[in-house]
Amino acid sequence: MMKSTKPSKQRKAIYDAPLHKRQKLVHAHLTKELRKQYKKRNLGLRKGDEVKILRGDFRGKTGKVTKINLKDLQVFIEGIKRKKTTGEETEVPFQPSNLMIMNLSMDDARRKKVIEKVK
Repeated sequence: MMKSTKPSKQRKAIYDAPLHKRQKLVHAHLTKELRKQYKKRNLGLRKGDEVKILRGDFRGKTGKVTKINLKDLQVFIEGIKRKKTTGEETEVPFQPSNLMIMNLSMDDARRKKVIEKVK
């Protein structure tokens, strides 16, 4: 993102990044089959995409993306919840780099254009 090698400057750049740059930070790798099909290594995450979790307590589980928080660069997945000490259930946020896209949601016209451009 920046030329600096200082972690503090990298973090600040991400924190201060405008929306069009934050959108680029919410990309995830594609499966091998999708890579061959679309000739792309990664794609931006969209609501409705089916993803697999690669890291953390929920490793190996799959689900659909329900919400993407660009401010905090977090992705929320359907059916993955954690209990609080009060007994209340909350959604678990994931970093996009810890996810792999298993199935694409083709509802978005812009995404179709991006994929067709590569073919």
